Amino acid sequence: MKGVIHSFETFGTVDGPGIRFVVFFKGCPLRCLYCHNPDTWTTSGGKLLSVDEIVSNINKYRNYYQNGGVTISGGEPLMQLDFLIELAKKIKENKYHLAIDTSGWCFNSKDIDKYLELNKYVDLYLLDIKAISKTKHLELTSKSNESIIDFARFLDKEHKDVWIRHVIVPTINIDEESLKSVRNFIDTLSNVKKVEVLPYHTMGEIKYQKLGIDYPLKGIEVPSKEQIQLAKKILLDKED
Repeated sequence: MKGVIHSFETFGTVDGPGIRFVVFFKGCPLRCLYCHNPDTWTTSGGKLLSVDEIVSNINKYRNYYQNGGVTISGGEPLMQLDFLIELAKKIKENKYHLAIDTSGWCFNSKDIDKYLELNKYVDLYLLDIKAISKTKHLELTSKSNESIIDFARFLDKEHKDVWIRHVIVPTINIDEESLKSVRNFIDTLSNVKKVEVLPYHTMGEIKYQKLGIDYPLKGIEVPSKEQIQLAKKILLDKED
């Protein structure tokens, strides 16, 4: 079995605790307006790698990850669920802390046994909550959020540690009502260990140009200091 891999990052500091080796899977079902990795949307052009090949790359830098670990990101890792399970198992056999960065959109209760198996090896999920409103979620991603909500509740039921990540975008989901709906949902979960407010940025725009894709948020400014403070106040109970 081989997975379709986009790339590796050997010194990741923003995808989980500590310094981390990040494996970026290729392929994603969502089309988030603010996505800064459009080159990961499809599986075409990816590297076909085995579990052992990936873990061999991780082990080259083992000493860096004593207080960190490995994060599997994307794209969307859950799109390659069977391969992900095998990779996660091998990573834990090598005694790394393992995090998975996911939208949760691929979750399907028909595959519940596979998700329970995956949970045996995952220490932390970085769960991207885009919006609670179904209408806003469709506007932001082109997909419904029902399976994402189901996945969040599944992880809560299974007592799996979660960090919630929420990107704030001016004119779309930065209003008080939207922020409060996210906070109210988070408050229904007992397994959330951290909430990260991620301000929208334009650093991915150059990738769209190189790929010949229209940038969907062209002209949208990054959040102001006041907008970021409001989001943190509502989502984190913090003023700064």
